Amino acid sequence: MMLWLIPLLPMIGAILPPMLIRSGRGSCAISAAFVSVVTLGLLLSRGKTVFLGGVELFSVPWVHQIGLNFSFRLDALSLFFAAMILIIGILVIIYARYYLSREDPMGRFYTYLLLFQGAMLGVVLSDNLILLLVFWEMTSLTSFLLIGFWRKKKDARRGARMALVVTGGGGLALIGGLLMLGQIAGTYEISQIMDRAEIIKASPYYVPMLLLVLLGAFTKSAQFPFHFWLPHAMAAPTPVSAYLHSATMVKAGIFLLARLWPALAGTEVWFLIVAPVGLVTMAMGAWIALFKDDLKALLAYSTISHLGLVTMLLGFGTPMAAVVAVFHILNHATFKAALFMSAGIVDHEAGTRNMSRLGGLLRLMPITGTFSLIAAAAMAGVPFFNGFLSKEMMLEEAAHTVYPGLPWLFPVCVTLAALFSVTYAARFAILTFLGPKKKDYPRSRPHDPPVGMWLPMALLVIPVVAIGIMPQDVVGRTLAHISGAVINGPLPDYHLALWHGLTPALFMSLVAFAGGAALYPYLRRLKARLRGVPRLDGRDIFETTLDISVKTSRRIIGVLHAGSLTRYLRITFVAILLFGIYAIWSTPAYEHERAMLPVNAPALTAWFLLAVVSIMVVIRHNERLLALILTSVIGVVVALAFIQFSAPDLALTQISVDVVTTILMLLALNLLPKHTPHEDSTFARWRDGIVAVACGFGVAALSYGIMTRNGVTDIAQYYIATAKPGGGGTNVVNVILVDFRGFDTFSEIIVLGIAAISIFALLDIKLKEAAVRRLRALLPKEEASDAHPLILVVVTRVLLPLSMVVGVYIFLRGHNEPGGGFVAGLVVAIALIMQYIASGYAWGANRLHLNPQTAIGAGVGIAGIAGLIPMLFDEPFLTSNYTYVELPIVGEFELASAMVFDLGVFLTVVGVMVLTLARLARVEQRVDPALESGQPMDIPLEKPASPAEAALAATPAGKE
Repeated sequence: MMLWLIPLLPMIGAILPPMLIRSGRGSCAISAAFVSVVTLGLLLSRGKTVFLGGVELFSVPWVHQIGLNFSFRLDALSLFFAAMILIIGILVIIYARYYLSREDPMGRFYTYLLLFQGAMLGVVLSDNLILLLVFWEMTSLTSFLLIGFWRKKKDARRGARMALVVTGGGGLALIGGLLMLGQIAGTYEISQIMDRAEIIKASPYYVPMLLLVLLGAFTKSAQFPFHFWLPHAMAAPTPVSAYLHSATMVKAGIFLLARLWPALAGTEVWFLIVAPVGLVTMAMGAWIALFKDDLKALLAYSTISHLGLVTMLLGFGTPMAAVVAVFHILNHATFKAALFMSAGIVDHEAGTRNMSRLGGLLRLMPITGTFSLIAAAAMAGVPFFNGFLSKEMMLEEAAHTVYPGLPWLFPVCVTLAALFSVTYAARFAILTFLGPKKKDYPRSRPHDPPVGMWLPMALLVIPVVAIGIMPQDVVGRTLAHISGAVINGPLPDYHLALWHGLTPALFMSLVAFAGGAALYPYLRRLKARLRGVPRLDGRDIFETTLDISVKTSRRIIGVLHAGSLTRYLRITFVAILLFGIYAIWSTPAYEHERAMLPVNAPALTAWFLLAVVSIMVVIRHNERLLALILTSVIGVVVALAFIQFSAPDLALTQISVDVVTTILMLLALNLLPKHTPHEDSTFARWRDGIVAVACGFGVAALSYGIMTRNGVTDIAQYYIATAKPGGGGTNVVNVILVDFRGFDTFSEIIVLGIAAISIFALLDIKLKEAAVRRLRALLPKEEASDAHPLILVVVTRVLLPLSMVVGVYIFLRGHNEPGGGFVAGLVVAIALIMQYIASGYAWGANRLHLNPQTAIGAGVGIAGIAGLIPMLFDEPFLTSNYTYVELPIVGEFELASAMVFDLGVFLTVVGVMVLTLARLARVEQRVDPALESGQPMDIPLEKPASPAEAALAATPAGKE
């Protein structure tokens, strides 16, 4: 079975709800539920094989060099979590259909929900650490969208931001931890890592790796001191709380601890860190929940407490504690999701979640009240409900756990936490559903909601009772399989039952119930006494820290990113210079084994010209036109150097690029002042000059060292030897570009296309009226009347077909002679640009039926298709093939598939150059409009008369 379909289906299905929302809210909900049901059916189709002890694996190499494979694993643990995600997800989808109001964008809600569902499935099914990280970050992003769904509410935006920052920050730590884990284990495949526990625990990097992994897990599962984000995430709609904060997102960190338990647990460091963090979280969450009057706030802190319980059990590091942890994960998901739904129903029907304004709802809402009381009893650990069983087993494990030197610590603390849980569960039940009815409910006479809201809660309550009465029959074998997948070894001897005799856990439980009953009447007075006690508020600390971080970041950015390109270049070049000096200083001395080439008169002249012109560019850089001309001279000298060293391809490319850029820069300079508006101080010029000279000497020294040293590997010989047999071409440069390094070339044309689109967008601003007025003020007072010289018009139109033929010729011969798609594109672009310059933008645009945007898209698309086609024949991306064909008269010639790729390069280059030219010309036309006609000379040689001159010319003689 292709396991990758399971997380992919919800992500693909996320497009259905917004498409079907116009058909009605019911159709929208049905589409979301249908996607989840199909995914669940696909998952359960392998359930029998997994629970018979089998493991489903699927792996496809992705970026194999860094260990990233598209690997998925389905064992009992991942099947359990995936089934829980999907089953509760289906119930939440049904519940949300009736919970959300008509003003809420339901299509968007279900899209976010399905995207989150797919991300969570990816987390629990991934068998590759890097792939797991990808899905892990997706859960943070999609949960951010769900928590902030009511974007108009300030609390929702704050809660979403807090959750994203905390879990996202933990995700950054997790990235480092899992990368270290993969390096220690020698693999990133989780199925292999679990069998290398001894290697991992013996590594000197075990402790820092463990700390980073735990940081990621603790932030995700709201463990102390990162617990504060979860209560504030309750600003989300109740269906989100029921899904994310009871069964899915907050369980991701727990799942990670369980998945990596065989490889990481069992050490003293693991126990000393994980167990106390879970214990503190459990006790603290239960204590805070005692004093919350908001139903969702109480349930949020109780969730934190129960997550701490599971973390503590996993921290014990014993197989039996792992069994109990798995059992409580299942129990908690059922009763806590039901309780969140209950809180939503109460808020929906009574108009408030404040328990001080509620009471007696059992008589008004008997169905909701009955199911809510059962779920609350399970939360409190009352016998005959599933929460009782896992709570008793937890107490038993804690009773035998000795923290270094403190045998009483865990038994006492967990008993207190259990006592608090009894008390807050009693508050939930009594203040909301029991007691006398109120006469001032915010909404008159609450009643049970439609069946679509209470039925999901009822379905969740069924296992609460069934497991509580017949645990061994209902979940005995299932729990054994899941626990075996966590432990990755033999299971301990245990039995699920309501009665285990007179055990320490029983006495601890009795103390919890008695203490909880005794504490309940004094809660109000205790709350009043604690009201004046100063306490830390997680939200205030977070907001203050975030505010300080933002202000500090802005100051640092203000210093480092002042918008000065000169400063950026200076810092970059100084850093490069320092690293270069260190590299040269630390490199052992060597002899210069290669003799220098003889210095002849032409080379010396070209070098002198290059030096003089470069110095002139620096001195006269403030005169933009002169600087551009001098830069072009430098380009010509560089092209001559390429020719000198037998690089005609590079020379041809250099000349073509130089011509195109010079023309485009000339057009751009027409929209700029002739001189640079700002001059640096004398000190700044000397400082930058020293840095530039030092970098120049450094590059010269590096070049000299490489060219005179024999020890440097000469890759050129490899390319020369394999160009013909490997790529079928004798032009080594072109074979490198389209065969050996085709992926680099493909990336470069994508960058070219992005650059052209950026130019298009940036110049679009210059078409606005305010920008046009500013540019018109820069126009010279006098302009040449001969805007389009006749000789230039005639010559360019005669040369156009010749240039096209030359471009095609250069393109076709590129695989064996100097040329290729890039140079051919530049030649054709030059021919088209000259038409625009000679006859004007309008004349050229009316006759050139090539849409530059289309050309860019077609070029990138053709190049991409040329790379994908070999994959159909089990060849790597961009693999090139060639053959030789014999034709009469023509003779033998080569046909290479690389020509298709080169065609994509050609079209992209032409499209980029024409788009840049057209946009510049469009701005010029807006700034300096001229009369247009359909004649070959679209701009008249004489300027049109002004209105005053025309009126004067029309006045009869003698009547002035």
